[in-house]
Amino acid sequence: MRKFFLVIFFCSIGLLVNLYAQESSQVRIAVNRDFSSVQLKIRGLYEIEDTQAERILLRGKDLNSAVAIGEGGIFVGGKFFPIKRLRIRTDANLSSLALDNRYFRGDIEFILQTSGKLLAVNHLGLEDYIKGILYHEVSHYWPFEALKAQAVVSRSYAVYQVNYPVNKDYDLTADIYSQVYGGKTSERYRTNKAVGETRGQVLDFNGQGFPTYYHACCGGHTEDASVLWSIDIAPLKGVVCNYCTNSPHYYWQASFSLRKIREKLLDYGIKTGPIESMAILDKTASSRAANLRITSEGNPVDISAKNLRAALGPNYIKSLHLTVEVVGKDAVFEGVGWGHGVGMCQWGAYFQAKAGFDYHKILQYYYPGAEITNLK
Repeated sequence: MRKFFLVIFFCSIGLLVNLYAQESSQVRIAVNRDFSSVQLKIRGLYEIEDTQAERILLRGKDLNSAVAIGEGGIFVGGKFFPIKRLRIRTDANLSSLALDNRYFRGDIEFILQTSGKLLAVNHLGLEDYIKGILYHEVSHYWPFEALKAQAVVSRSYAVYQVNYPVNKDYDLTADIYSQVYGGKTSERYRTNKAVGETRGQVLDFNGQGFPTYYHACCGGHTEDASVLWSIDIAPLKGVVCNYCTNSPHYYWQASFSLRKIREKLLDYGIKTGPIESMAILDKTASSRAANLRITSEGNPVDISAKNLRAALGPNYIKSLHLTVEVVGKDAVFEGVGWGHGVGMCQWGAYFQAKAGFDYHKILQYYYPGAEITNLK
């Protein structure tokens, strides 16, 4: 379930992508970053390929070994390969592959980075990737139409990222900063069924793909994406949502000592003196805090609300739909909702599905003007 603040920036509306501009059936997921060693376990046939030279280095059967950094290369199965990129391929039907006991479909590429650490990238089909997401983004016990809505949204987001022109060795990460992905280990019957029944379906706007953001609970109104990022399109302008009121994450409260807030802000690069008061300066159209004023030794310091949330932690300051009051030496925050608020409200989708909405209506509600189309 989406419980966090996505820190992703888009430069302009011109960055909408043609859904059919390039092959989107394969995705590259960074499943492990900046590590020195990982345990690789393979049951069945495999081959090790030099990714850059596109040549097979070794073929074998069954492997339980560390993959580790060597001087100018990579160790696998006790053998040293003096290359910076190698790919482990297996037979999808006859073999299994795991990293630190997490099983993955597809291939794993190991890349020796300039930092001297390793990067593990899972190459796999788009539909298999979505299967590994849903369990982490919504409960597999949720109403089936909500699961199908999430499958379409997650697929659309992935396709956008695959087509987005960035020079990286991967398209998405496996954590909260993209979509939480657990590989084959995270697959469940009902979520896989939702993926299968929506196979190839994505959202577009005027024939173009767009970043289909989503979040746990909007608190009554979804946010205009242009408030947070430089993307201004009709499906992401924000809508009234009265469906998530009974979410267990609707109301929240958090408190911090003023001293701790000052320390957290300094770590984030915002310097203040001893904090005396905090107040919301202005709000967005959805009633979320836009900017705050911190008074320190009589001097005002104005900061954006999203920077304050990032500094204090998005799992504590759960949304910007909040109030703040200084009580003694503490600041008390109270609010509604969880997440950045843009796009689909997951708990809203849950209650819409409970009320009989199908996934088409759910998606039309949260992304007005967008249409479901099929990848070719």
